[in-house]
Parts: sequence; structure tokens; C-alpha cells
Amino acid sequence: MSSVAADWNEVSDELTGNPTVVVASPHTAVELTRELDDLENSQGHDVEAIFAGAARIERAAGVLRETVLVCRARLVQADMDRRRGQVGRAARTFAEIHRWAELNQSQPLLARSHFHLALTYHYLGDHAASLEHAISAVELMDQATPRGLQVIYLIRLANSLAGTGAVDAARDRYLQAEQVAVAIGDLTRQMLVLNNLAYTEYEVGALDRASAVAARMHVVAGALGRDFLITERDTIANIQIRLGQYAAAEETVRAAVNAPQWFEMHDLADAALTLAEAQRRLGTVDTAQASLTRCRDLCDERELVGVRVRVFAEQAELYAVTGDYRNAFAEYKRFHAAAEELRSTQQEARALARQAMFETAEARQDAERYREQARRDPLTGLYNRRYVDEQLPVLIAHANTSGVPLTVALIDLDFFKRINDALSHQVGDQVLIAVSGLLTSIVRKAGFVARMGGEEFLIVLPHAPAENAVRRLDALRLTVRSHSWHPITGDLPVTVSIGASTTGSAADNTVARLLDEADRNLYAAKNTGRDRVVMGR
Repeated sequence: MSSVAADWNEVSDELTGNPTVVVASPHTAVELTRELDDLENSQGHDVEAIFAGAARIERAAGVLRETVLVCRARLVQADMDRRRGQVGRAARTFAEIHRWAELNQSQPLLARSHFHLALTYHYLGDHAASLEHAISAVELMDQATPRGLQVIYLIRLANSLAGTGAVDAARDRYLQAEQVAVAIGDLTRQMLVLNNLAYTEYEVGALDRASAVAARMHVVAGALGRDFLITERDTIANIQIRLGQYAAAEETVRAAVNAPQWFEMHDLADAALTLAEAQRRLGTVDTAQASLTRCRDLCDERELVGVRVRVFAEQAELYAVTGDYRNAFAEYKRFHAAAEELRSTQQEARALARQAMFETAEARQDAERYREQARRDPLTGLYNRRYVDEQLPVLIAHANTSGVPLTVALIDLDFFKRINDALSHQVGDQVLIAVSGLLTSIVRKAGFVARMGGEEFLIVLPHAPAENAVRRLDALRLTVRSHSWHPITGDLPVTVSIGASTTGSAADNTVARLLDEADRNLYAAKNTGRDRVVMGR
């Protein structure tokens, strides 16, 4: 059997945790990226070695506070967990990192997490969700995406399309993947494309197409100068059996089963089972039984439950060939019982994986909600000083690089103490809430309003040169003064004084300079009669 053989694989402290011991890393981010690229592009099957390499890179990237590299390394480790059968734990990591990538708009990381979620949903049997994530992974590819990785993403999309029955669309994606592999001269990935395509054609019963693809696999193997890998031989042998070419199938897969080479035990068990079927159909019952016994021993040794179920069915066929129908019937009963147990186990595993993903998404949503609450003023719902400290430097930096002016304005309610003293603090709170609503009316999508404390507010207006900002701020001042305050404050008026400052030369644009200047201008507005706007620069 064949599917994609290589599954591809400063984080915030909240996501990864801090290392207990910080050790100076001899690696640079560029070196770690190169090593991680090699792991993601690896065609090897040594799960433990890949996991250990990714764990080492995660630690080194953590020391360098390279967020995306840490996440990528965790994805590779989670993929190895999935291949070791720890699907729930892997799913939790995939979902967690996917959510982080979404929140931080990390396109390369999003593409990778979509890819791994496509594989996860494929395992869960949810082909629609698998296809959705596979499409997203491909859509996120850009010129910076390594071409080898593009091939793998396209294969995953093709496999997902085939899983939903869209075989023609799958063929188009296999073709696209092969074209990329040919363009970069990567024969190994071209073989990977052909192997997946051949098995898909076999599964849908398009034997002529499957046979033609298998013939092309021979050509590419010759160009590579190597024998077929065991998964490739298993694909070809299955096609040959379906075509009635039993002797050819036996020859194709027997060498791989007996060869002393590295492969995953699951692949060896699959190939041994295919060999047993070919030999049974040839009528060599004793050799078929020997191959099947070897397969069963591997399944027992390595707990390969899925293959073990198919062993029961093949054993029943062997008994039937020899006329031992009593044992054949008993094996079929064992097959159906084992199949039902496997189905139940898989359903449980899928449920656990889904729960893990749900819990991760729910936890991230809770964390985001709590984070948002921490950045909001509880009375007015506006952002608070903590949010200002986080966001204002970013907006100023953008203004510096883009050359587009940004204005900050401090707003203070005039004679607010008189409202509190004469009418009560409860009325004062109502005024603050109402003013907050009026302030937000001036802010467009890119800016924000914050309550700095007491009756003082801050407005940040990106893309607002001084002249434009003064007009908007003065319109705001008039809106506050003309608002219908009588139901709240009776005869007491509510007005605001505003001091503003606009970015100048990049070297002089700092949070401290802008806020200090806005504060001086606010003081000037109050000292010259209140209910007015004073702009610096």
C-alpha cells in the first residue's frame, strides 16, 4: 500500500513554555532553518531519529527565541507521534499550532499546519475536512515555499480529492505535482507522485491507467539508479495481482520482503501479505502459508492491528484453497470479529483525537478571550493602557517605514470632578460610558480609542496628517458638546479638551515624544479656555 511516505512537517511562552535551563546555542537561525528544511524534506523512515532531530532544533530555536522555527520543529515531532500511533497527542499539537499561526498571521506556518490537519482528518475518515485543509495548504503556497514542499502539498491535495471521489480533479493535481518535480529535477519526488497516483488508480479500479503509471515508475527508477522501495513494490504488485499477473507480482514483492534494508515494519507486513496473496493465487500454498505466517508474526511483534485483521481474511482463503472449509469458516469468523474490534478501536481513537482538537481550540479561544479582557477597561469597554503600550509602538514603526503620518490625541473631560461631586460617581460613570461611545465614532478600522485612566482618553489615528486630524478631532469635540446630556447631567454641560501630536521625521517618532507633546497640548487647551483642540507640529 502507498500514501505520502514523508509527512511534512520567538514562540510565545504561552505556547511553548520556557526552557528550565537556557544553554547558549552554537546555531544561527539560518542554520537551524536549513536543518529543519532537511528534516521536513526527508524521505527516510527512521521515526525516532527524525523526532530527536526536531526536538534538538526546537530547543536551539527556543534559546534564540525564533518563534516560527520552534513551532515548525514541534509540527515535525507531532507528525512522528502520529506515525507512532499517538494520534490524539499529535492532533492536539497540530490544532494548537494552527491556532497560533492564525492569530499571528504566519503564512508559512499556516500552510504547514493545514497540511498536517489534512492528514489528521484523513486518518479520522473526514474526507471533506481533509480536503478543506489540503486546499488551504496549497492556496498558502507562494514563491518562497520550497518547490519540494509544493510537490508534497499537491500530493496531499490529490489524495484528499481522491478520498472524496473527485478522481479527475485528483489526477490534475498529481500531474501538477509531477510537473513541479520534473521542473526542479527531483526524481525522488517524481517517483513519490507516481506511486501515489498508481495506487489511487488501482483503488478506483482504473487498471489500465494504474498499469501505465507503474510502467513510468520503472523508467524513473532506472533514472534514479536504484531498486524500487518496498512501498513502491507493494503498489506495483497489487496492480499486477488485480491484472491476473500473479507470477510477476510474486517476483516484484518477494525481493523486497527478503532484502535486508531499512523500512517501517508496517510496510514490510503489507508487502508480506501481498506476497502471500500472489503465492496463493499461483497455487503455491506452502510458500503462501510461510509468507502469511511471517506477516502474522510481524503483526504480533509490532502490534500492527490493521494488517493483522487482513491476515485473518487471507488465512481463511488459504484454508479454503486446500478444502479445509471448517478452519476457513473459523478464520472468517475471527476476521469479522477482529474487523469489528478494529472498527471500534479506530472510532475510539478518532473520538479521542477529535476531543483533543476540540479542547485545544476551546482552550485557545478561552485564552484569547481572557487576553482581550486584560486589555479592556471594565467600565467603558475601551482598550486600556496595557493595550496602548503594546500597539502604539507598532503603529508608530509602521508610520516610520511607510512615511504616512499618524496622529495621537489625549482627550480630557472638562470639570469632570464637578459632575462627580454634584451628581454622584454613578452619574460620572454614565458620562464616561457615553463619551466612550462618541469617541469610537471618529476611529476608523486601523485606529483605536483607549481609556488612560480617570477621565482621560487616548485616540490613535493612523493615516491622519495634522490638518485632517484637526478637522476630525474638532468634529468630535463639537459632537460631545452638542450631545443630549440633560437626561444624565441635567443642566451641567459636558465638554472635552483635546491635545494632539502628529509624527514627524522618523528619527523623532517615539511613543514618549508623541505622548509628551500631546499632553503639553492638552494642558494648553485647558489653560486657554477648555473645549478646544490644540495640535502640535
